[in-house]
Amino acid sequence: MKRAVDRLSRRSMAFVLAGGRGSRLHELTDRRAKPAVYFGGKTRIIDFALSNALNSGIRKMAIATQYKAHSLIRHCQRGWNFFRAERNEHLDILPASQRVDETHWYQGTADAVFQNIDIIDDYGIEYVVILAGDHVYKMDYEMMIAQHVDTGADVTIGCLTVPRAEARAFGVMAVDETGRITGFLEKPADPPGTPDDPSVALASMGIYVFDWPLLRRLLIEDANDPRSQHDFGNDIIPALVNGGKAMAHRFSESCVRHRADAPAYWRDVGTVDAFWKANIDLTEFDPELDLWDRDWPIWTYSESVPPAKFIHNQQSRRGLAVSSLVSGGCIISGTEVRNSLLFTGVHTNSWSQLDQVVALPYVYIARHARLTKVVIDRGVEIPEGLVVGEDIDEDKRWFRVTEGGVTLITQEMIDKRAAAL
Repeated sequence: MKRAVDRLSRRSMAFVLAGGRGSRLHELTDRRAKPAVYFGGKTRIIDFALSNALNSGIRKMAIATQYKAHSLIRHCQRGWNFFRAERNEHLDILPASQRVDETHWYQGTADAVFQNIDIIDDYGIEYVVILAGDHVYKMDYEMMIAQHVDTGADVTIGCLTVPRAEARAFGVMAVDETGRITGFLEKPADPPGTPDDPSVALASMGIYVFDWPLLRRLLIEDANDPRSQHDFGNDIIPALVNGGKAMAHRFSESCVRHRADAPAYWRDVGTVDAFWKANIDLTEFDPELDLWDRDWPIWTYSESVPPAKFIHNQQSRRGLAVSSLVSGGCIISGTEVRNSLLFTGVHTNSWSQLDQVVALPYVYIARHARLTKVVIDRGVEIPEGLVVGEDIDEDKRWFRVTEGGVTLITQEMIDKRAAAL
């Protein structure tokens, strides 16, 4: 059975939609697209979709980019440049480049695939896995492709099992006892339950498997429809639910877990609160997302940096980290770090205190700073004596404070504060 699935993955490609801004991340996406946002100490968000595809046996991939794509493109060129055409492996980066005509960029998710039909044709594949590039999870796409083929579906849709109340924020699938989708509802007030458990609903993950010849025809028809929004969720999927055979694939059936009783881990880190929490969760004793799993690694670009360094050992000036992740190239100089995640090259100085801090690469923290429950953007220089997380009204004067009480700090905010004081 495994050999048959392997052959399916070799006849498949992954098309990653990575053009979105992610506006709910606010200043974190001012200079980068959401899939290029850092996550977990070393990786970018897009690394999860790409790693899932690679670990699933898929060796042909394409990434459609649009919004402020330079950081994303540079990351993929540096970290995902090991594909070899002579081994029939390909990874193409497909920026919106007005390939169809001289007036249109990507008009929607379906249009992003349509504008690259000729490139996909050259791959000589039978199945296409459409992926969102902005979610954090581990999933074996082979199993989803196998279900798609076994059921003879026109489209197979990856679905999360969520409590019905939470499903109101998703596109929700109504299914029958066989898993066939009988209705697709966008953010319904009263989501339908599943046949086996009415208390939960099936929410779309934005993951689709198609036979390429069928999808190719549907995309051409959609492109010629002036009423269409040229979007999978709004146009392609509802049409197939109503007039074709659409099947649901439950994420729990293909989620990659680090132990048998672990929950099915999937996160949309599309808000500052969700981004902060998902990163801080990794500092727990047994986090739900296992980044240490060698059987299903998350591939990424790894900078050549020295090991992390901890210096000073005096009573009030000790470099230490407790329940924290500290990446390579960091120097923890006389600083107390607790429940925090520090990305590559973070440098802290004496008598500073960090608690529940997510510091992106190459942050510099001067002496006597006290930071609690913050996210610090890449390259920010925290001035000496700055206190954040103890007086919310003061924090709001200079920084962005979320509904969940997380403070986001960027260099522009630091500069404006310095100019005003």
